[in-house]
Amino acid sequence: MPRTKSAIKQLRKSEKRRLRNQSYKSRVKTYIKKALAAIQSGTQAAAQAAVQEAISIIDRTAERGVFHRNKAARLKSRLMAKFNAAFGR
Repeated sequence: MPRTKSAIKQLRKSEKRRLRNQSYKSRVKTYIKKALAAIQSGTQAAAQAAVQEAISIIDRTAERGVFHRNKAARLKSRLMAKFNAAFGR
């Protein structure tokens, strides 16, 4: 446990950030799952809309600093690869 005032405050701040970031990460996972389910369903229009929404959420999460920009790029790349494989682009 921290002993100094500044360390105690830093602990409070980091806990708040952890909880906030946890909700952002959960949201990203949810939208990726929705996009993958839409890709599996086979309807291209629905899948494209779901993928675009997931990419938008991933970008916003990276912009806030929850994810590193390279992780965001990797998630988007993998999602698009699955979309393109399913619909032959």
